[in-house]
Amino acid sequence: MFLEPLKTDSLVEAFVKRFEELIISGKLTIGHKIPSERDLAKKLGVSRPVVHEGLIILEQKGLVSIRPRHGVTVNDYRMHGSLAILQSLITYSSGQLEPHILESLLATRILIETETVRLAAINRTGQQLEQFRAIVNEEKTLLPSQTQAIVDVDFRFHHLVALASGNVVYPLLLNSFKQVYTNLTYQFFLNPLVVEFVFAHHEKLTGAIATKNSKKAVTIMKSLLEHGEQHLKEYIKRSNQKS
Repeated sequence: MFLEPLKTDSLVEAFVKRFEELIISGKLTIGHKIPSERDLAKKLGVSRPVVHEGLIILEQKGLVSIRPRHGVTVNDYRMHGSLAILQSLITYSSGQLEPHILESLLATRILIETETVRLAAINRTGQQLEQFRAIVNEEKTLLPSQTQAIVDVDFRFHHLVALASGNVVYPLLLNSFKQVYTNLTYQFFLNPLVVEFVFAHHEKLTGAIATKNSKKAVTIMKSLLEHGEQHLKEYIKRSNQKS
C-alpha cells in the first residue's frame, strides 16, 4: 500500500512530495477522490493540520481540487498545473528524466531560446555586450577537465541571453530549468569535443549579438540547441541501457 507512515523533518513537504509523485506517475488517476483528512492523517501517521496544509499546497499547484462537503479530487495537471510543479515533473521518477518530459523540455527550450536570442540581438545594451565578451574570454581560459566550471559558465551565457532579451519573464523561465539543465549538461560536457563546439558557438552568437544581426543569431542558436539535444538524447539512452 502506498500510504505508509511518513518520517521526515518536514512532514508537510514530505506529504506534498508523496502526493505529487502519486499524481504525476498516474498511480492516483484524474478524478480520483482522495481520502478524508482524518483518514489520511491516520494512514500516514501525521496530524490533521499537516494533511490540511499539504492539500492546500497541492491545490495551489493545480494538482487537486478541494470542494467543501465534496472532498478532494485529483486534477489533470496538464490542464490545471503551473510552473510550480515543473521541478516535480522533472524529478519524480527517482531522479530519472522521463522521455516524454525530456522531449517537452527540449521543445520548450528551443521555442524560448530562439526567441530570447532574437530579442537579445535587438535589445542588448552596451554593458550586456561586454558581459557576453567577458564570458567568451572566460571560456577560453577553462580546461576541458574543469567540467563544473564549464557547466556554470554555459548556463550564465544562456541566462545572459535571456536577460538581454529585455523580457523579464524569460530569465525566470530559464531559472526554472536550471537544475535539470545543469545536471544533464554536466554529462555531455565530459566530452571535450562538445565543449569546443559549444564555446565556438557562444563566440559566434556574441558576434551576431554585437552586430544586432537577429536572423543570424537565431540560426546559430538553433544549431547549438540541436547539437545539445542530440547529445542529451544519446546520454539518456546510454543511461537507460546501463540501468
